[in-house]
Formats: sequence, C-alpha cells, structure tokens
Amino acid sequence: MEKFGKSQPVKRTEDQRFLTGQGRYMDDTVPESALFAAFFRSPVAHGEITSLDLDAARKAEGVHLVMTLEDLAASGIDTVMNAATVPNRDGTQGAAPARHMLAKDRVRFVGEPVAVVIAETLMQARDAVELIWLDTDDLPAKIDLAPGGETLHAEAPDNRAFDWGLGDEAATETAFQTAAHTVSLNVRDNRVIISSIEPRGCQAIWSDGRLQFAYGGQGVWAMKAQLAQKLKLEPDTIRVTTPDVGGGFGMKVMPYPEYFSVAVAAMKLGQPVHWMSDRSEAMLSDHHGRDLTSLAELAFDKNHKITAYRVHSKCNLGAYNSHFGQAIQTDLFSKVLMGVYDVQTTYLRVEGFYTNTTQVDAYRGAGRPEAIYVLERVMDRAARELGVDPWELRRKNFICPDNFPYKTATDETYDVGDFDMVLSRAVQQTAGFAARKAEDARRGLIRGQGLCYYIESILGDPSENAKVEFCEDGTVNLYVGTQSNGQGHETVYAQFLSDQAGIPADRITVVQGDTDRLAHGGGTGGSRSVTVQSTATLVTIDKMIAAFVPYLADKMGVEDSDVTFDHETFRAPGSNLTPTLTEAADMARTDGRTDLLQHEARANLDARSYPNGAHVAEVVIDSFTGETWVDSYTVVDDFGNLINPVLAEGQVHGGVVQGIGQALNEHVVHDAEGQLLTASFMDYALPRAADIPMIKFTSAPVPSTANPMGMKGCGEAGTVGALAAVANAVQDALWDYGVRQADMPFTPHKVWELLNDGSVAAE
Repeated sequence: MEKFGKSQPVKRTEDQRFLTGQGRYMDDTVPESALFAAFFRSPVAHGEITSLDLDAARKAEGVHLVMTLEDLAASGIDTVMNAATVPNRDGTQGAAPARHMLAKDRVRFVGEPVAVVIAETLMQARDAVELIWLDTDDLPAKIDLAPGGETLHAEAPDNRAFDWGLGDEAATETAFQTAAHTVSLNVRDNRVIISSIEPRGCQAIWSDGRLQFAYGGQGVWAMKAQLAQKLKLEPDTIRVTTPDVGGGFGMKVMPYPEYFSVAVAAMKLGQPVHWMSDRSEAMLSDHHGRDLTSLAELAFDKNHKITAYRVHSKCNLGAYNSHFGQAIQTDLFSKVLMGVYDVQTTYLRVEGFYTNTTQVDAYRGAGRPEAIYVLERVMDRAARELGVDPWELRRKNFICPDNFPYKTATDETYDVGDFDMVLSRAVQQTAGFAARKAEDARRGLIRGQGLCYYIESILGDPSENAKVEFCEDGTVNLYVGTQSNGQGHETVYAQFLSDQAGIPADRITVVQGDTDRLAHGGGTGGSRSVTVQSTATLVTIDKMIAAFVPYLADKMGVEDSDVTFDHETFRAPGSNLTPTLTEAADMARTDGRTDLLQHEARANLDARSYPNGAHVAEVVIDSFTGETWVDSYTVVDDFGNLINPVLAEGQVHGGVVQGIGQALNEHVVHDAEGQLLTASFMDYALPRAADIPMIKFTSAPVPSTANPMGMKGCGEAGTVGALAAVANAVQDALWDYGVRQADMPFTPHKVWELLNDGSVAAE
C-alpha cells in the first residue's frame, strides 16, 4: 500500500479556512461595480402565455435591463438548452422538445424562468420583478406517472418521453414461466429536493471582448464549452472559474438557463452581473432527484438461486428533458441492475413521463441508488415469501470471488470483489439484534433490522489532467481538473502528491476551477474525483521524474540509467548528490532550466472500479405515535485501498445521512394544480443531527485492478446503500403487524396509519 499512498488519516487542511469564515463562495466574490439579476418565474404550473407586461419593471428605479426569450434570441445566441435522449424499444429516439432559457409561449412548471431583471441593487431587481404582469390561459396540470392528461409537448402526445428497454425480454419471460418460485414487489422511490447548503449562483464580466464567468458548480470545462456553443463565442475568449462551493451532489454539474441569461446581460451592458438564488427559488428551480415507481420481479429455482430478474420502471422527468434526465433511470440505473448477484437473464424496461413539475436529474448516485433500492427491497421481500434468512439468500446468490473479472448481464465488467467476506464482517458487527428487539418489545417499542448489499459503478470522464509547478518561493502548485464541493480535495490531493513525490504537504497548494490555468478537466461527479485525479498525478510525477533524470545525471557525472528516484530522493552509484524533487527544482532554477519547473500530463483509466458493501440499519418505532428513528447504523465497505480513511469515512457519513433523510423525512409534495407545497424548510424536512445515530464504519478492502492505486470511489456509496437498509428495517418492524407494502418516506403519520389500518397514507 505504501507505494500508492500511505493511507494516513490526515485532517482536512481547508477546514481552518472554512470554519473561521475565510471561505470564498459566490456571494463573497461580487465585484464592487456589479449589477444584480433577479428572475421572474412562472406562478402557475401550466398555461399559455397571453400577455407579459414589462413596462413598469423597465421603468423601475435602478433597472438597467429586462429581458425575455425574445431579447435573448435577438442577441443571436442559441436559446435551446442541451439535453440527452435515449433510444426507444422500437428503435426510434426519445422525445426531444425544446427547452428554452426563458419561457416561450407556454409555462410548464411553477418556477420556470420567464424574464430576468438587471438592476443596481438586488432589492431593486426584486422590486422590479414584482412589477411584471403575466397573464396566462391556464391549462390542467399533469403530475402523475401515466400516459395521458393535458399534453405538455407536441413531440410527446401522451406525455411519454421514451419507452426504453435493455436485456433479453423473451429469455427473461421464459425463465419466469419455468421458475420454481417468483416474487414481485411494487417499489416507490419518492422525489426529493437537492438541498445543498449554498444555493446556485453565478456572475459574468464582459471586458475587452472576453467573457469571465464564475459559478458555483462541479467543473469549469463543460461550462466553458456550453457557453461557447450557446453564446457563439470562440473558446479562447471565455474564462470560467469556480470559487469555494457549498455542496453539489450532482445538482450543480449541469448548466441552467439562468447562467446564460446572466452572461448575455453582462455582454449587453458591459458591466459585471451577479445572481444568487434564494432558498425557495432554489427549491423551485434546482433539479430534483429520484421520483420513480418500479415493478420488480425475481424468479428462483427450487434451491432459491435467482434465475431471472425483471424491472419495469416509470420515471418522472419533470416538465422538460434536463441535462442527463433521460439517462438517469435508464443507462445509469442499468449499470448495477443485478447488483452483486450472479444472474445473466434480466430485462429492464423504463418509461419516462413529462409532468408539470421541476426537472429531475442527477442526485448523489444518479441512477445507482435507485437501482439498488429496487433490487434490495425485492430481495428482502423474496426472503420473507420464501421463508429463508434474508442474509443467507443474498449470500447464496453472490458472485463468487473466483468468477472475477465478471461481466454482468448489462455488460459491465466488475474487476474484483469478495462479497461474502464483507457480509461476514457485517454479521460480526451487528450481533445481538434478537436481544435488542426483545428489550424494545418489553418497552412497547417495535425494532426492525434491514440489510442492503450494494455495488456502485464509478462514472464520469475516465481521463484527467494534472500539472505540477515549482514556484520561486519554494512552494508547489498542483493543478487539478476536478472541483471540490466540500469533500476535502485540497487535503487528499496534496497528501497524495506528498506521498509519491516527497514534497512536504504544507508546501503544496491545490489549484482548481480555472480554465485559464489548466487546459482540460473532467470535473467532479460519479465518485470519480480522487481515483482519476490521483492517477493523473501519478502520471505527472513519472513524467516529472523522467524530465529531471538527464539533468541530474549530468550533475552527478553518471549515465541517465544510473539515476533512480527512491525514498523521496534521486540517487546514483558513486555520487554523494541525493537531492529531493524540491531541491532538484531549486538547482534547475539557479541554472536557468525553467523547462524543469512545470510538468503536465493526462491520464486515462480503461476500466471503472466498483465499490460495494453491506449497510445494516436498525430502526425503532413508537407504535402509539408512528414516530420512527434509526437507532443504529453499521457500514462495512470495500473501497479498495484508502488514501485517506478519515475523508472516506466522512463521505460515507454524509451519504448515509442523505439516505436516511429521504427514507424518513424528505418528500416533495405538489397539489393538484402543480403548486409545490414543500418550498421552504418549514415544509420540507431535512434530517437534523438528532435524527442520525452514530454511524459505525469498517473498511474491508479488496484492491481494485482498474487503477494503479487499487482504490474504489466512495463519494456516493453511502446513499446507494442507505435507502434500502432503512426501508428494509422499517418493513421488518412492520411485517408482524400485517403490513406488506411500506414505502418511503416513513413519516410518523404514514407509519401510524400503516400500523392501525394497513393502508398507505396519501402524501
């Protein structure tokens, strides 16, 4: 392990800055001369625009500009947002209706941006927004996951955006027809709001024919490409930067309409323009997560080995295709369709529907939490119906260690795994459940235990850049292509470079989020950051060492082949010269060899890694009130080799908390007219510290073969495992009370009703 990171629990160096108010977030970087943007958003979910009166707003105090879609289009830009589509089962392509940066002719969800006001102060901009008068012919709102209803887009007459399939449908049907046992379960994965601590924001400066654009996102290069495409600018006339970012979780990966409107305003006015969303605005306009229903079916032979798996999902896209929206519950869901089980006969069908709600896109895990949630819920149901232990049913169907590398039914190649070993560790960690259950029963409480064995597929760009620069003051800059949203990148990247190159960590500055300072980068998302960035750093170190060898060989009076770099120093037989890299850089600077002071390389990973693990939740329910809480939570994870165990555990904790939040509290509610009823933290219940138990984390590594460090990404794993672990625990607690269908969120009201009459409360 020492060769590729010493696995030291180094404390986060950036926390000193963040916890003492020294962080620099979007609202901390407003230029003194900036104007402020505010958006007029649709107050109705569905309606034809009959009139839009902007006169009063344009005459309001301090207002410099008011723009609609017509104004954006008149500036010559491409106003249609990009979005992925997927193929239908019949070979056609999924619907691709245009989503414009500001509403065109019709509004389709509450919060859709219709116009933007630019004023001297934020209050003036907001006051002017209040003067805008929108008149609409209201249309019925569609909020259900079914064909029909008022048509949102002509391209999808029944509001079905796509009907996608993957697998061998005929073989799967045959397997079910001949199975000794079949089990089915309807699974609801509720919609959530992605509540990052810092809302979205951006600012744009147009000066000397160059656009400087800053935003709180998850990568600057994709944003630069989008700005160049939509604004029809040459890429070298655009610089994109990102300051400190207060959380992303996938929601800040993609471009949003507001960013382009702000950029156009800055170009029109020749002054900086700044925009920052407030919380309710964010809840209305930031992409939401999850929101799908699935019928999951398992077929078994007489020995309880799974012979086939079939899923039919219906997912909510919201009013438009978002950036990745059609791909989330199709392609990304399929990456881990069969989880850790040795089954080759599968079929996944997904139908996507447009509704008069905010768009749904990537949220921590992006399709993989949804897939594992469906699979692990139906696995638990199967164990109950077959009368077998749920842990042993999983163990019996695991992919055996000897079968790796293992190609799944959906064409993923798992490189390594020892799922039985990981599960056995979890058994040891959670012993004594029966006694705890009995003690709770004596106190009038109901205890349940839930297991989820998950696997995740690391996603994102498989290539990454790194650059190392030796500075005149003795410090070293490490330029990276990813973007921290609070994960601790500054610490782990500096630690890794220090481990591998012998450069003192306190001399290393991590530079991120600036397209002018590094040519390429894949951004952050899909748990890719540390894996791909560290691989790029390794390649850069190798290139750097190779560049110094001939220079030092000449200094040492030896052949190039005699020079080695070991134990953090250069050495050669017969030479007393043993410089470190920083000392070699100082020598090169003195000799005028500036070519040796900067080194850049790009690395590519040919395969993904697959973190996996066992999550075990124990919940307690007060039968009199329905109050449900997670009493204990145990995680045994295989993340391969850990570069920094403390940061890895922190990522697991954060992911688990988000999973517990969705399972117990978080739930988006719209009324029949499409109005969002959970548009503030008074109505939308995020988990609090008191809702979360101490989380026990154990590492059970099986080093990956997919990258030179042997590591597996961990950023999203906590959420991937948490949903089913908590839900299965609640179902376990309620089973003896005759409850056979228990779906998230497990609010006190819902659980009380389930206990009292067995019917799911309407949300």
